[in-house]
Amino acid sequence: MSKAIRSSILVSLALAWMCGSALAQGGVTTSTKNPQQVATQHWYPANLTTSFPVGTALGLNPFGVTFDGDNVWVVDPGSNNVTKLRASDGARLGTFAVGAHPTGVAFDEVNIWVTNTNGGSVTKLRVTDGAVLGTFVLDSPGSGGPAGIAFDGTSIWVADNRGSTNVKKLRVTDGTVLGTFPIGSASSFLSGVVSDGANIWVTDTGTSPAGHTVTKLRASDGAALGTFNVGNGPTGVAFDGTNIWVSNNLDGTVTKLRASDGALLGTFTVAGPNGLVFDGANIWVAGRNTVTKLRASDGAVLGAFAVGTCSAAVALDGANVWVTDCNNIVSKL
Repeated sequence: MSKAIRSSILVSLALAWMCGSALAQGGVTTSTKNPQQVATQHWYPANLTTSFPVGTALGLNPFGVTFDGDNVWVVDPGSNNVTKLRASDGARLGTFAVGAHPTGVAFDEVNIWVTNTNGGSVTKLRVTDGAVLGTFVLDSPGSGGPAGIAFDGTSIWVADNRGSTNVKKLRVTDGTVLGTFPIGSASSFLSGVVSDGANIWVTDTGTSPAGHTVTKLRASDGAALGTFNVGNGPTGVAFDGTNIWVSNNLDGTVTKLRASDGALLGTFTVAGPNGLVFDGANIWVAGRNTVTKLRASDGAVLGAFAVGTCSAAVALDGANVWVTDCNNIVSKL
């Protein structure tokens, strides 16, 4: 073979390799898929991995759920406890007694906080072993007490309905009440609570005209910055980094509000919506026997995935979505 022919072949091979490399790179950079998904083997939009039993036969709907960075915590109002599950495989790591009828749960980056609705208190648990670090009484025992709860990076915020509806701000170190801020009226019932980094948003699922709203409070001092109308029976609330999402359980819709001023950006149909969570790109809504995935940019339905018969709360562990259900189970998607 002549030198000229060998050179021509080598040049052709080099060009083919360069073009192939460019095409491969272009295929990745223009793909809507995340190339890192090949490591997690999680290519499908959602897949019901499994369901894990929580609570007891006497338990009511396992309700609040949160993720602590390693494990998932689920509260059971009927058995007055909270269960810790290992996120990787759902193994039960412990069940810990709290107050009467626990409903809400939050993680403060160090410990777990649980609202005891009928106990009029909030329980603080050490995340490593579930040891009770304190029970902080907000009201006298009775129905309709502390419900939703959230951490704003500094303090714990609790929606409280005992006697009068208000939001309480607690010091995270010792549970001291730093402020009590009235919201709504005698017909109100405060439910969901979320932080947007600077403000606290609280849903009011009470009867009209006071209810069917979400209120924005300044986290620094609890000042009311606005109350905004949403749908009928708002319960869950989530923040997507720019906007606030509210589930309106009684009219089967989800409302999207601009966080800066509360402007209505859209209303989207979801059957029986309850809890919501943001995954970095989409909103997941627990509702009846399905979890619905909405694209955060425009509310488009990207999928509806069957879970249990009456899903309530939802949490994200960074890779999977966890959903509580009234059949004493929590499902991992």
